[in-house]
Parts: sequence; C-alpha cells; structure tokens
Amino acid sequence: MLAAQGDGTKARLTSQQAISIRRLRDLRWSPKGTWAAFTVSDAPKGTEPHGHIWLYSDDSRELRQFTNSLKSESHPRWSPDGKKLAFLSDREGEFQQVFVMPSDGGEAIRLTEGKRSVSKFEWSPDSKQIAFLAPEPKTEAEEKKTNEKDDAKSVDRDEKRTHLWLVDLESSKSRQLVGAPSHFSEVQWSGASDRLFAIATNHPESDQETNRIYSVSLKDGAMQEISAPRGPLEKLQVSHDGKWISYVGTRVDGPVPHDLYVLAVEGGSPQNVTMRGLDRPVTDYSWQPDGTLLMTFNEGLHSGFAITDTAGHVQRLPIQESPTQDSALPQVVDDFALESSGSIVFSGQNSTHPPELWTWDLKSAPRSASHFNDPFQSFALASMQSLRYRSFDGREIEGALLTPPGSAAAAKLPTIIMVHGGPTGNWSDEFEAWGQLLASAGYAVFYPNVRGSTGYGYDFMVLNRGDWGGGDFKDIMAAVDHLVTQGTADPERLGIAGWSYGGYMAAWAITQTQRFKAAVSGAGMSDLATEYGTEEHPAYDEWFYGLPYEKPEGFHRSSPLTYVKNAHTPTLILQGEADVIDPKGQSEALYRALKRYGVETELVIYPREGHGLKEEKHLVDRLNRLVAWFDKHLK
Repeated sequence: MLAAQGDGTKARLTSQQAISIRRLRDLRWSPKGTWAAFTVSDAPKGTEPHGHIWLYSDDSRELRQFTNSLKSESHPRWSPDGKKLAFLSDREGEFQQVFVMPSDGGEAIRLTEGKRSVSKFEWSPDSKQIAFLAPEPKTEAEEKKTNEKDDAKSVDRDEKRTHLWLVDLESSKSRQLVGAPSHFSEVQWSGASDRLFAIATNHPESDQETNRIYSVSLKDGAMQEISAPRGPLEKLQVSHDGKWISYVGTRVDGPVPHDLYVLAVEGGSPQNVTMRGLDRPVTDYSWQPDGTLLMTFNEGLHSGFAITDTAGHVQRLPIQESPTQDSALPQVVDDFALESSGSIVFSGQNSTHPPELWTWDLKSAPRSASHFNDPFQSFALASMQSLRYRSFDGREIEGALLTPPGSAAAAKLPTIIMVHGGPTGNWSDEFEAWGQLLASAGYAVFYPNVRGSTGYGYDFMVLNRGDWGGGDFKDIMAAVDHLVTQGTADPERLGIAGWSYGGYMAAWAITQTQRFKAAVSGAGMSDLATEYGTEEHPAYDEWFYGLPYEKPEGFHRSSPLTYVKNAHTPTLILQGEADVIDPKGQSEALYRALKRYGVETELVIYPREGHGLKEEKHLVDRLNRLVAWFDKHLK
C-alpha cells in the first residue's frame, strides 16, 4: 500500500511553486466546433489574480492565447452565429465589463459601462442582444458621498442588488429589464429569444433560501414564477428544443445542490433525474442535441461522466486508460464542454499532475492537449493512495494518503490529518498544496472523507446534521488509530490542520483529545451561535442546527469554546481580515481563550483577504508558517 514514491533526480517542492498552479475554467465550444475557448488563471503575482482566454482547435491541435491585457479576462461566450466572442474583463478600470471581439481576433469593444461590475451574461439565440447581471451603477450623488467619506450605509436597505439588464449589440445601449426588489444569480435565454429564464429572489434581505425559477418577459420585464424548489439551486440551463429547464438542486431543503432536475418550461413538478440511477453530486452538465444530458459527478476521490434522459435513465461512461498516459490520466474533472459531434474537451487533473486540457470522444482513452503546468513535473510530488477503514459504528470511511516521495513503506512518520472545508465538501485525487508541501518536508498526510462529505450518496452527506464534532470527529480519530496500527503514523508525532470547516475541526480536536501535538486552524469557527449571527448568508448553518435563538443547545454543544479549558495543544491560527464567511472574530475568540489558559498559540491576520487567500505574498506566507509550525512541534 505504501510503496516508495518519487524520483531522486527531482527537486523538492517549494512554497512559491506550490501556489503557482494554473487552472482551466469556463470551457465553451464555438457553434461549429472549430475552437474551444476557456480561461487560464496565471500564477499569482502581487495582490490581484490574473487570467486570460485561450483557444484550442481539436482539428489542428493548436493552442493559442486569445486575450492578453495587463488585467484579466474570463467567462468566454461565443455568439450563436459564431462571429464573435464575448468575455468579462476589468482591462479599462476597476469594474468588470462585457467586451466583444471578432472570433478570428481583432480589437475588443466594450459593450457595458458604469461604476459597477457585471457578474454574468448570456447571448440571445439571434446574436443581437446580451442579457447580463449587474447592480445599478453609482450615481453622481453616491460617488460624491463616497469621496467625501459620507458613506454610512444601512444594512440590507442600501445594498446594491444584482439586477437584470439587456444590451443591444448594434447600438451598445443598455436597459434595465428588472430592478428592485429582485436579486438575480443566473439567467438563460429561451430558444425563441422571446423571454428569459432566471434564478432570482424578491426577498434578497432574507437570510433564508428564497431563490425561485422565473420566466421574464422581454417586453416589460414581468416575472412569472415557474418553480419554487426548497433549498439552494444552481446551474440553470434550457434544452436545445426549448421544452425543458434544468438545474442542480437538493432533495427536501438542503444543505447544498446535489441532484439534477428537469422541469417543463410551462412549469409543473420538477423531476429528479439522478436520485435513483446515480445518487452522487452532479458538478456540471450539458444538454445534448438528442435531448439527453451529459454530466460530471463526484464519486469518492474521483470524478465521472454519465448520461441521463429526462425520465432518469442513467448510464455511466467509464474513461478508458491509455497505456502510455495512465500515470497522468485525470482522476478529477474541473470543467468540460460538449461539442455538437459528441466529443468533449475538459480540464482534468490528479494529485501529481495539475490541471491540463484533455479531449475525449467518449469511447477511447482521453488525449492530453496542453502543457500549462509542466513545471510541476520537475518536482517530486506524492501520489494520493485511496485507503478505507472502519469507524466507531462499523461504517466504512474512505480517505487518501500521501507519503513523502521516496519514503520507505514501513516508516513511522510524523503524520498530519488534513480536514476538508464545508463540511459539505470532499477530498479528491487532485493537486493539493498544503499536503504536497508537507509530504515534501517528510510528513505523511491523510485526507479523510468523514461523514457529511459529498461523493458517497445523499444519505451519507447529511449524516452530520446537528452533529458537528460528533460522528465526524470519531471518523477522524478512527483514521488516526488505523494509521498508527498499520505502522504509517508515529503516535507521538500527530498533527491536525484545515481551513474553514477544517479549521473548525482542528479547533474542536484540541479541546477533545491530547493526541495531537500541534494544530493549524485556518478561517475556522469557535462559537457557532455568534458565527450564525455575524456571517454572510447563514441559511447553510441554519440547515444543520436551526436558529440559535430557539435551539441554542446544539450550537453550544458543538462549539470548541465550550470546552476550550481542556486544550493544551500548540495551535497556529490563520485568518483573512475581510472574511465574511467565517468572520475573523471566530479566530480572535479562539486565540484569546487559548492565551488565557496558557496554551502556546499564534494568530496571523491577512489584511484585505476574504475566506480564500488571493495575494501572492500571503499565499506563500501561509504555506511557510504551516510547515514551520509542524516542524517546530513534531520534529
């Protein structure tokens, strides 16, 4: 199981290289299937992330960069007639606008304007208009107040909501189709260009899930509710024949979108087309010309492809391995685009081969089509190895193990348990910077997909409802016991780390056991009741525990601060200053409590950063501190 890995001629991974991964997103085929457009993120430099649009031809195997400004471009969308390619960019200022270029290259023309950023857009089927989502631009009076620092803001009442707009290609004039009180998150055109379909809410001030599916009249912006699914929903699409609307939603009421639904455009009852034949989270999908849907899904540590019809008959499509490329064969699909002939192009990766472009005819083995992350092949990376074990109740739990490249199979290693975010998330066989850097520094790293993780069916995903720190924590400790018993982990040199829910679990662990000798809690939660009251969009937490004003017992029972007097483990706490998902007060409260009880601790605040760090120096600093903390306490 723990075979030696790595090549002695390869270099040890560095923090700078670990953050330099380039990602491929927003794949879209041109209408005739001549070119696939997609966004490639650049390696982080400075304080702003950058990305540009590239093109790929499956006929010539040509790969070329299409945009090249000093800022960023993303969200490429071909006009249905194939003559133009539109995209989002901030190349002319701080706000993201819609730009259009001829599909064969040329000068980009800005279509939208105003002191506000466009978040999404879609072409009309006749290529004459674009529907886009954006707030109302700041007025001169608002701009004046901002400049004079007369900028008091009433929460909810003064929020800039995302509205629905249309821009005409010929005149470049925009008009608002729907404004207040509606707040839009997605929009799609009907096949006849006579109306729009959208995911929106008329109660954006609500802290609950109130999104609905609407039909929107192009004539006067009148909105007609088509469906009111319970819980969150996303990825709205319209079938080629215009008869069906589809989306990814959840069963009952939450916690996150999981299943694929289809719904007649006239309304009626949505049909769950993956619950019986798949029961795995649908990550992306596309309508095919024959009325079926091609989709990607997560299954444990891997991704898969499948086809379903509107009646829910699911057929999985196994990826055939190539004898010459099986070590690089992607295990995780990040994004894909379906070409009219049935072939696809997708972004795929595994733990030792970061994302690249692949093409697949759905029959033979996929073919590699890019080399964006080739520099990683000069570094010794650790392969993820699937490992299954039994937890306290006999339930089988899957995880992935990294061991240092070149390490002996029988070595007792300092071992880090890495907990994923969410908790409704999962670890996959993909490049993960924290673990790779720790493995290169001599650690074994284990990624458990504890109960509550996605990729193992809906019932497994909801096993931790109202039970954070319960069965999920026991799954972690069962993993520790298993790794110690099989001789991988040194029981005297154990650590735990994670970000978001993973940061919460690290904070929880130090109050429940003394077996970990060091911990790193990133953007975690220490008091679930105050977390609910201060975070953005608390409906997710409400699904797990209800309201802290009505049911405080669960929040109190599952909060690390409730038991912080038991903590003795040296703990590094990392936090983005502008985080609204898990606000910095959660990390500050944990830090203050650990200080009071004499526990060795350090709190690092990253200015300007939200829930996910973006700035180059901060990303490198976080990795350096992570390794240094464990080196100090486990070596």
